[in-house]
Amino acid sequence: MRQFFTVGLNGLTLAGLYFLVASGLTLIFGLMRIVNLAHGTLYLLGGYVAWTVIRATDSFMLGALVAALLIGVVGLVLHQGLLRTIERDDMRVALVTIGVSLIGADQMLAYFGGVAHSIPTPEPLRTAVPVPLLGINYPAYRLTIVGIAVAVGIGLWLLLSRTRFGMIVRAGVDDREMVSASGINIRLVFVAVFLLGAALAGLSGAIGGAAFSLAPGVDMQFLLFSLVVIIVGGMGSVGGAALGAVLVAMVSNYALAYASSFAAVLVFGLMITVLAVRPQGILGKVAV
Repeated sequence: MRQFFTVGLNGLTLAGLYFLVASGLTLIFGLMRIVNLAHGTLYLLGGYVAWTVIRATDSFMLGALVAALLIGVVGLVLHQGLLRTIERDDMRVALVTIGVSLIGADQMLAYFGGVAHSIPTPEPLRTAVPVPLLGINYPAYRLTIVGIAVAVGIGLWLLLSRTRFGMIVRAGVDDREMVSASGINIRLVFVAVFLLGAALAGLSGAIGGAAFSLAPGVDMQFLLFSLVVIIVGGMGSVGGAALGAVLVAMVSNYALAYASSFAAVLVFGLMITVLAVRPQGILGKVAV
């Protein structure tokens, strides 16, 4: 039972990280309908940026902040420089972002090498804390990831559902021309959304780099799982991304613990089952 609960906590903390990565992709892919296949590259680059800053300053907060801001700017350049004129052509966007992903992976391999790097966790979070009722001690940093994910999820939900900015974004997704005709610069709004999504990827890289390693191939791994998360949860839904992250992470962790040979089969089986029963995802909306 102790192992069972530990695996469950591992799944919950992994779900928090999956949600942080997928929340940025939910904004870019789910809301804006831009198939950004370089999202995993932004995650890994954010981790490397944070690792570099933390080595120089010994400040985790500064590293995470710089990673979020710098990757947000990189996302802005990507959107305005390469995707702005073709953003409605899904095939071209997919091909361009795949190219960016491959180039970025090669450049990071050349600069940071093929050796795995790990970001040191903040000093106060290097301890294990007792978990009530379960009788186990669990790393404080991993529990902090869950808290950060909850805070980000609530913040995004409030931004999209309780603010004028969120109302404009949702209206622009449904009818961009009508929103533009009302005098709103919808293109500028979508630029802000893309920047926010990329910044979340950079922040996730800093947070994930302290829990897991930063190495070549991690970018594709997190891109793949982020896509599965938003497909299972429902495109464009922050709540769906959270639910999808929990389901995918729990299935993955318990499968690795008790049926490791079938872990990938069970994760993608979950996605196939959801698509067969509810093609728009668990909390997704039916396209009109």
